[in-house]
Amino acid sequence: MGGAIVEGLLKSHYVDAESICVSDASADAVKRFADKGVKTTTDNCVAAKSGDMVIVVVKPWLVERVLLQVKDVMDYGRQQLVVVAAGIKGEQLKTWMQKDGQLPAMHLAIPNIAIAQLASMTFLVAVATESQHTEQVVALFDSMGKTIITDEQHLAAGTTLASCGIAYAMRYVRAASEGGVELGFKADQAKDIVLQTMEGAVKLLQATGLHPEAAIDLVTTPGGVTIKGLNEMEHNGFTSAVIRGLKAGAK
Repeated sequence: MGGAIVEGLLKSHYVDAESICVSDASADAVKRFADKGVKTTTDNCVAAKSGDMVIVVVKPWLVERVLLQVKDVMDYGRQQLVVVAAGIKGEQLKTWMQKDGQLPAMHLAIPNIAIAQLASMTFLVAVATESQHTEQVVALFDSMGKTIITDEQHLAAGTTLASCGIAYAMRYVRAASEGGVELGFKADQAKDIVLQTMEGAVKLLQATGLHPEAAIDLVTTPGGVTIKGLNEMEHNGFTSAVIRGLKAGAK
């Protein structure tokens, strides 16, 4: 996810490459960004000193270790912190980042990997901040997709709906592509057909504002093949499977 965010920043041109500093324990992991003009380091403290916004993107069990590592070099009056990790609570951030009775401006963020293509759905929770700080973080993530400000109560739901959800959408692409092969298309051609069809469905809903069911009604004729296909999917629990999968991912 960290690499995807950097890729998105570079494509969005929201900040210049030389204004970005990326840290990873492996020099090989960040070499591709160095080749694009990004500052790189294997020292988290060096990276944490350099920016106005410090974005920590690590596995949840590493968040505390990394934050305790960089807090002493951070300037709380100048810098703000964004943590991208599932399951981390705001109260944990406040405990870990206390320094001389002060806290930096802090947010929790959950994007998805489409951020690398400027198409993320990002959820943002303000932890300890003022409105202008939130506006700055929203502007950054909006340059790489869309951002919703939410509360911690809904962050897990947002994660399964959009961050995990991108994998669920890809599973549909795989299933439909395999169906296309069975119907006689070559694998790559079937995938392209499904991707273009999904893009068309998304753009149609965005342009018209129609409820999905109302849009479905536009292409289902009485006794037609579309309604037969939809009903067969429902007989096999399509909608129920999607909802149950989302709920399982939110647990």
